[in-house]
Amino acid sequence: MAVAGKGDLVSVALDGVEEFQVTCCATTDAWPHEPAVVDYHATEGRSWRLRLSGDGARVARLSAPGAGPADASARGTANDLVLAFYGRIPLEFLELDGDRRVLDQLVAWEP
Repeated sequence: MAVAGKGDLVSVALDGVEEFQVTCCATTDAWPHEPAVVDYHATEGRSWRLRLSGDGARVARLSAPGAGPADASARGTANDLVLAFYGRIPLEFLELDGDRRVLDQLVAWEP
């Protein structure tokens, strides 16, 4: 069995961030709070935007800066983002910016 290199593990973690967003966050169930935008930034260079509204939650990869401001954002390694998504580490392990209330609502939301 081959041992994965560091680059392979980073790719897996980046894929894990995107997979979680698409499979666990994206929904047509109405967001029960004020509309919000949450950005996730992996220090390895990828970013995602989650738009929350009465139409549900939509996720998209951010391809370039200038997409407009987010209400809240979290930055960390892709590995730490995945761990935070699954509740394995607290959000405080990430660099948080913006309205923390939105992140707490998102964590508590069960569509």
